Amino acid sequence: MTDLRQVLAAQVRNVLRSRWLVGYTLLLLLATVLLLRFGGSGTRALLSLVNVVLLLLPLVSVVFGTLYVYNAREFIELLLAQPVGRGAVYLGLFGGLAIPLSLALLAGVGGPLVVEALQDPSVWRPLAMLLTVGVLLTLVFTAFALCVAVLVEERSRGFGAALLVWLACTVVYDGLILLVLTTFRDYPLEAPVLVLTFLNPIDLARVVLLLTFDVALLMGYTGTVFARMFGTAGGLVAAFSMLLVCAAVPLWAGYRWFRRKDF
Repeated sequence: MTDLRQVLAAQVRNVLRSRWLVGYTLLLLLATVLLLRFGGSGTRALLSLVNVVLLLLPLVSVVFGTLYVYNAREFIELLLAQPVGRGAVYLGLFGGLAIPLSLALLAGVGGPLVVEALQDPSVWRPLAMLLTVGVLLTLVFTAFALCVAVLVEERSRGFGAALLVWLACTVVYDGLILLVLTTFRDYPLEAPVLVLTFLNPIDLARVVLLLTFDVALLMGYTGTVFARMFGTAGGLVAAFSMLLVCAAVPLWAGYRWFRRKDF
């Protein structure tokens, strides 16, 4: 545990000094302030921020995490030459990326909205849900980033693989859902659609946020099936549990590859 704390502290300090992280925080802060300024009430701004959370956070987490691991290869090799376990190094890398990225979200989005929530108490619940979902998505795609960086040796191929992970969870997934719905429209599709929803962390996050905002018109077919099968409370529990699983599986897979990798 001592080794893990030391590696984690060193990684957090290093990432917090990154200009990319500062720019990411300022971008979230600017988007939030502009939406509050021109988008109306705090609830409307939160609803507009859903797309930012669902698209920008996973993209930044997986790309920034992948490139950071490639750039830190010499530092990783130096750590592995010391009497430090590979588990401590790997988990330290994961925490050193996930914690600063989560702090950037909390500062860039949470800061202005907390001020808004002090004036409008109805904002607290959707704000807490938005930040929780954002942190979970950050954990999921940071785990994907480490998995890709460990598995793919070449930097350019790893960067492409990271973008493919993000595209698969956004554009490709929507196309797959549409293909299933049009091809098998004469069959009951609730169970297959539910399975596809559980396999995609971004769609799970979208359903959670729309359940929180109670925006039935924006839920779509997958969200409607999910809400009908689980209800609001049960759906939130199931979605949060699956998001944790979506973070744990690539983290575990990446750790297994990291242990066997010849540096």
